[in-house]
Amino acid sequence: VQVEGIPDEPALQSLRDGVMIQGQRTRPALIEKIEAADLPERSVPIRFRKAIPTSWLQITLTEGRNRQVRRMTAAVGFPTLRLVRVAIGQFWLGDLEPGTWRELAKAELALIKS
Repeated sequence: VQVEGIPDEPALQSLRDGVMIQGQRTRPALIEKIEAADLPERSVPIRFRKAIPTSWLQITLTEGRNRQVRRMTAAVGFPTLRLVRVAIGQFWLGDLEPGTWRELAKAELALIKS
């Protein structure tokens, strides 16, 4: 997740502990600052302001509410600029390009059914 600004440790800890969104506290999440992601340019560029730095965070959720990541980062004062999903549960996207797909292997299907 690319956010506007540079989150300090109290903001990161709030995200880790869970924040209030629409009257409910989110479950604890794993949050790490990471280096800028090596991603293709967006077809619609994000807003860019020279005077305001941006940061990248890796966020691992244990629940998935509507627009949860965007609302969480905004709640601690660092709005989301770009959100990139890299995994869903045990399934990592790996080298899949945007707009592409692949069939699940039998072992992966078994994980879903178990």
